[in-house]
Amino acid sequence: MIDVKFVNGKYVAVINGKTVKRAKKEHMDYVIRKAQKESADTAPVQESRFTINERFGFVTDMVAMLAAGAQASVVVTGPGGLGKSFTVTKALTECGFKDISVLDDFAVGTILKSAKTFRVIKGYSTPKGLYRTLYENKEGVIVFDDCDSVLKDPVSLNLLKGALDSYSRRIISWRADIRDEDLPTSFEFKGRVVFISNLSSSSIDQAIITRSMAVDLSMTNKQKIERMRHLLSTGEFMPEFDKTIKSDAMALIEKLQDSVKELSLRTLIQVTKIRQSAGKNWANLAEYTICG
Repeated sequence: MIDVKFVNGKYVAVINGKTVKRAKKEHMDYVIRKAQKESADTAPVQESRFTINERFGFVTDMVAMLAAGAQASVVVTGPGGLGKSFTVTKALTECGFKDISVLDDFAVGTILKSAKTFRVIKGYSTPKGLYRTLYENKEGVIVFDDCDSVLKDPVSLNLLKGALDSYSRRIISWRADIRDEDLPTSFEFKGRVVFISNLSSSSIDQAIITRSMAVDLSMTNKQKIERMRHLLSTGEFMPEFDKTIKSDAMALIEKLQDSVKELSLRTLIQVTKIRQSAGKNWANLAEYTICG
């Protein structure tokens, strides 16, 4: 925790051994968040006694508990591009939930049971936008996928605390001016929430963590390779490509793992496409593309 003091009209904090001064609190908060993120990005991954595939299995188990109503919230953290979102949405689908993120996918007149639906929210959300999202999905499951704005804004955090409280009735209120006539000033939230974030678990507000089941999917390069190989072995990942093509791509990535700019499923997809289309020189082209 970084201690911030207000001295002579400025906010003062010692960050990584340096004294930082800012005139506005939000500017100081930004500097602190940036320093914490950089620290998390460079910190060595702590080895877990559970394998990476076991931890992904925990994600499936936690989401199943949430779908059954035994848990109000699940937090999944870890590096991007290694299947967090896929694992969560697959688990919800296997529990009988319908994805209503894109309502155009459903024919006019389709009747959906709201308690058995989930909606994926990506990108940025204001506190008012969050309030509407919670209201419109007050009986279903909301998946905030890389929507870290709701985890950083203090107003949004207070709304989420109300949504995830352990009381028998979870009442959420918006007492500020509401000009949208279709939004009430308060309502009972019976839904559940999944947070998927590339942030480290330590940088997420503890009020959210303590109200949730949380799993950290931080990985070493070796574990990332292990995860990628596991996904290939299931046959569910990139089923449109021949097994030999995917195996060749995976072998090259494993060979170059210490030099690859981003070790993720996105890299595997890219190399697989190169292996499929680039001819005899595919390996050199792939190495140049993913290593620079």
